[in-house]
Amino acid sequence: MENLTLTALLKHVAGEFSSRRALSVSGKFDLTHSQLQSLIEQAASHLIASGVNPGDVVALTFPNNVEFVIMFLAVIRTRATAAPLNSAYTTDEFEFYLSDSESKLLLTSQEGNQSAQAAAAKLKIPHTIATLSDGNGEITLSSSLTDSKPESLVKTVNEPSDIALFLHTSGTTSRPKGVPLTQLNLAASVQNIKSVYKLTESDSTVLVLPLFHVHGLLAGLLSSLAAGAAVTLPAAGRFSASSFWSDMLTYNATWYTAVPTIHQIILDRHLSKPEPAYPKLRFIRSCSASLAPAILARLEEAFGAPVLEAYAMTEAAHLMASNPLQVDGPHKSGSVGKPVGQEMTILDENGVPQPAQVSGEVCIRGLNVTRGYKNNPEANKAAFRFGWFHTGDLGFLDSDGYLHLVGRIKELINRGGEKISPIEVDAVLISHPDVAQAVAFGVPDDKYGEEINCAIIPREGAEIDEMEVLRFCKKNLASFKVPKKVFITDTLPKTATGKIQRRIVAEHFLAQISTAKVPKFGA
Repeated sequence: MENLTLTALLKHVAGEFSSRRALSVSGKFDLTHSQLQSLIEQAASHLIASGVNPGDVVALTFPNNVEFVIMFLAVIRTRATAAPLNSAYTTDEFEFYLSDSESKLLLTSQEGNQSAQAAAAKLKIPHTIATLSDGNGEITLSSSLTDSKPESLVKTVNEPSDIALFLHTSGTTSRPKGVPLTQLNLAASVQNIKSVYKLTESDSTVLVLPLFHVHGLLAGLLSSLAAGAAVTLPAAGRFSASSFWSDMLTYNATWYTAVPTIHQIILDRHLSKPEPAYPKLRFIRSCSASLAPAILARLEEAFGAPVLEAYAMTEAAHLMASNPLQVDGPHKSGSVGKPVGQEMTILDENGVPQPAQVSGEVCIRGLNVTRGYKNNPEANKAAFRFGWFHTGDLGFLDSDGYLHLVGRIKELINRGGEKISPIEVDAVLISHPDVAQAVAFGVPDDKYGEEINCAIIPREGAEIDEMEVLRFCKKNLASFKVPKKVFITDTLPKTATGKIQRRIVAEHFLAQISTAKVPKFGA
């Protein structure tokens, strides 16, 4: 992997598969790999002419559109650092992220983003608009100088150690931590993803996840491009259940990757409004949160493709483990598969590796793993102990080397000394035929310290009450794991990437039943 960069990888692919489709905007236009590469080089020249220097952090806030893809890769090509941001952030949130990343420039599409622009103006960060007129046009920057010289880019040589991507963790238990990822981290990760799913130039996918998050960016977009494969962006710039299958059929999709909440939406739509035809998929991938075995089985039955659950995090430039394709071994429901392209071990609190079937903290090391959080020596000290990166997840490896997650160390519910995994309770709840979505969480309790509550969304048209949920739980769970209270709702609070964070769910439902001050778990 010596001298390996994502930029070099994509450039090589653009030469090898020059005339194959790389990127489409649904119903609008297609770009080949060579056309995309040419636009990236052109945009990178404009950025250099605009004063972007190696090491500068450039913030990007866009919908999932072609301009984002081009500008993201152009920023990296100039040896600057790309910092994609969720366009739904408030002005205060933008101010925090722009300031924390030390961004030197804000890039947006033509529509702009008022909150981001207000925050950038307050921080005196210049704002530039990137526009691609159509598939055959040029990419233009509102602030680019007229004397953009291509030769200035020729002298720019990308290095594996260049910080290419800067993201923040979700901040489930503390303020978000800054995660710098190098060209080598990204190149290693896309190679791992490509290899485990055997992605080739014959593959095609429709992107349903936001590109400001590693799941959509690395697994959906960059791994496809690095394989010479094709990616389709929905016309709306985000996931749309009503157009998803027609896009999948039109663009000959062979797979897709999503979070469990999106799989659930796709499945619900299939049950209420089935499509006249579905594409023949090689596999469906699920990641970023636990997929209940009952949902996995329903997806496989509905769409006739293996559902491969994977395990990933920002600090690992996404992928850490995955269930394999059928030719490489069984995929185990309830497991997130085998380590991919990196070492993995289960350690106890003293750093001692645990044998098969014994739980401990999941720890990893490999070329895809960040070298440390930005300006956060305390977090680095905790995360990099005994020569391993500590994920904060509890799990065990079975005798076949498959990883089974028990839960987040900080999310385990401690009920009077009994440690309960909320993932296990989720799986039982979702296996009820009338339950569409469910999440279990811990709440403060005077007697036990913590008690279990849960929230469920009933399946469309189903009538289910708290008594029925409790009866079902008592039948399928040990008595100390049965929730004390059940909230029946039609929505669950989620993060921008579709993740359900138990802490936020707990706060949301406790606030509904108490006028007292709600404890902010881990905040």
